[in-house]
Parts: sequence; C-alpha cells; structure tokens
Amino acid sequence: MARTLYQWFADSAARHGDAVALEAAGDRLTYAELDELAGRIAAAVRDPGPRIGLRADRTVLAYASYLAIQRLGRTVVPLNPAAPRARNETIAASAGLGEVLAAPAPADGTARGPQDPGGLAYILFTSGSTGVPKGVPLRHSSVDAYLSYVIPRYELGPGCRVSQTFDLTFDLSVFDMFATWGSGATLVVPLKYDLLKPVSFVTRHELTHWFSVPSVVSVAARTRRLPADSMPSLRWSLFCGEPLTLQQADAWRAAAPVSVLENLYGPTELTISCTQYRLPARRADWPETANGTVPIGLPYPHVEHTIADGELCLKGVQRFPGYLDPADDEGRFAGEWYRTGDRVAWENGLMVHHGRLDQQVKISGHRVELGEIEAALRGQPGVSEAVVLALPGADGELVLEAACTGTDLEPVVLLKGVGETLPRYMVPRAVTVLSELPLNGNGKVDRRALRDMHLQRLP
Repeated sequence: MARTLYQWFADSAARHGDAVALEAAGDRLTYAELDELAGRIAAAVRDPGPRIGLRADRTVLAYASYLAIQRLGRTVVPLNPAAPRARNETIAASAGLGEVLAAPAPADGTARGPQDPGGLAYILFTSGSTGVPKGVPLRHSSVDAYLSYVIPRYELGPGCRVSQTFDLTFDLSVFDMFATWGSGATLVVPLKYDLLKPVSFVTRHELTHWFSVPSVVSVAARTRRLPADSMPSLRWSLFCGEPLTLQQADAWRAAAPVSVLENLYGPTELTISCTQYRLPARRADWPETANGTVPIGLPYPHVEHTIADGELCLKGVQRFPGYLDPADDEGRFAGEWYRTGDRVAWENGLMVHHGRLDQQVKISGHRVELGEIEAALRGQPGVSEAVVLALPGADGELVLEAACTGTDLEPVVLLKGVGETLPRYMVPRAVTVLSELPLNGNGKVDRRALRDMHLQRLP
C-alpha cells in the first residue's frame, strides 16, 4: 500500500530517532526532535481545513511546519515569502486556503490526522500563459511511487548528507526533503549565498549527495569557485530543472571526480522527475549530442512515454490528476497522456531535450510562461502591446528582455510595476519602448526581428 509523505518520515523517525534529520541556520534536530516539533505545531493549527498555506522560507520552523501539515493529513500549499503580496493572495484564493502557517508558536501536546495515500500531498503553482498562476496538485500515491524508486537508486540512507538547494515552492524540493527523510539521511540547508559557492558548502558540511539546477555550475565556474578535485565527499551529483550542458557536466565532474553524475528531467505534473541519464564513468564514453546538452535519457520503469510529432507525452502513476482549475487542462491531455510541451528527439537510443513547443522557458530552473510576463506588462498604465523574449546571456544562461508600445512609458516604472506582481526571476532585465512592434509577412509580431534587435544590444 502507498505511504503518505508523513508516513515516509515517521517510519524513519521510528527507526532512526537519534539520527540527525535536519541542519539549518546553525540548528540541528534529530528525527525524534523534528517529529516532536512537527506534532506541537500541528496542535497549534487553529483551522485545519483541507489545504493549508506555508510561508516557505529556510527556517527550522518552516520544515517542521511542512511536516505538521502532512501529519494532520492536509494538503500543503507553499507560498514564496519573496514573491509580491498580490501573487500570494491570488494563489491563496485559488487554492482556497483556510490558514497560512508563518513562524507558528508550537503548542503543548501533539496532533495527528488521518493519512490518506490517495489524497493530495501538495499543490504547487507554476507560471500560467493567461497571466494567472496554474495550480498543480500531486497525490501521495504519486510521490510514494517516486520515492520507492529514487531512494534505492541513489543509495540514500543513514549517514548520507543531502543538499537542500531548492525553494519549497519548487517541486524538486520534495526530493530534497522526503528522499532524505524517507531514508534516514540528513538534510543540510544552505543559505542563499552558499549557492554561489557550492564547493565551500559541500566541503564544509561533508555532503554526500548534491541536487540543484545546472546554472549553479555556471555561476561557480564563472567566478572560479569550482577547482578540480575540490569535492571529494560527493558520491552523487544530480541536476534537473533546465538543460545540463556537456560543458557544465565537464566542470562539475572535474571538481567531484568520484561522484556519479546524473541528469534528470520532469515537469511538475509528473511528480518531480521522471527520466534519467547517468553519465558514464569514462569521459570518452560520454555522448556528443547535436545541441551540446546531456541527454535526458529514458523514463523511469513505471512511467510510460510516447513521442507525438516531436512532443514528449507521459502517463502512469506519477502523473497528476489535472490542474486545480479544470480550464487549464484544455489542450494538455490526449486521453491518459499528459502533453508536456517539450520537444525531444532520439539520438543513439537516448532522448535529448530540444526546447519547448510553446513560449515556456526555464529561468534559473523556474518554469516561466512568457505570456504571463507579457500579461503583467500589458496591465501597466499606458501599455498597448508587450512582447517578452528569452535570450542567451553572456554566460549562456537565459535572460529576459521585453519590448512595449504605448503612451508615456518609462522602462524603470514598467519594471517596478511588474516587480509588484511577479517574482523577481520573472522580471525582465530591461524594457525597450517602441512606437510599434515589427510584423512579419503574415501580419503577426515578428519575434525574430525583435530577437535580432535585442541580441545586437546584449554584451
């Protein structure tokens, strides 16, 4: 029978109560201590409706509160404390939250609710092309199938020390927390600046498992903070959230030569990750792909796949039940198949990711709909039209550039207005005000012409 997220944690707490479960901001809690704290927080919840919001920062109370919500048998909805208030209010209204936990004062005693493996474990909100975030609900049974597969694959267990690089509003954080806690390992939480210096963080805390977006590699390499043989403790290095280039993989392998390096892929709708490719131990055996990225490999054994007109479609136990707003389901399903919108191609028996079919891009690992940013720009006073482009920056990472038409427009004012409704990673680097947008022969906005114009200005 499938287990809930809390049951995965509780089973480890029962077997490894004295082992360290969490290290964050100088605090260390054993499994027994973390379980006791989660129980006291659960007892303090005043109105345990079916869905509870969580202020998702990197404090011990945030992690314990996540567990408290799961312990109550409720669905957790993480809210980004750095996001604009209006965005979080929209998410709270869409999810129908009864309460939001934010640094709660633990009560005396403990509380525990019924565990339903078929119920919803969490709801995450991703960027939506209509300008409204899309709610993606995931079942416990889907996460259970995922954990049952990845924990033994990555040899997780007592004594392992695992990074927690992803924000709790990011689905990959569920691996960080529950692959760790489901195995009796220790979760080690970095501060924001630690991600700029991964080698220092890994060596200082003697990490055995690393999981992050590939852009962390680029930042460290660009600042010369990724020297060879500098991370001898790492046994496993996992990357997901955006394409991993062979150049990035080379840089990381040189710094962690004894670590197994694996590239993962998976939309939020397919529960964290659902395909894998493990780079061979010998560099000479690495595949050379047409676009210079590491293959996303093959789907997990319990995930079915097909490629229809170049688009990857997936189904199986890890597939979500449908968006929170059924209107968002339109065009995303073909029977039981979920249409990912990702273009893939077979190269030497492996799947290679070749970008999106729509306007969706990955910015620092976050899934971003360019249409949502365009909608936010059109909502600013005086704006008539808006186009947002994702362009390669100087270091190869994508940057956002925008072009607008309208009256009395000031780029600084426009960016400030967008920043009041969208997360920081969705705010364009710059806005160019034009008298009119260029059109192609079909009368549509000529995005290629805009792209060429902006590329000429990029450093």
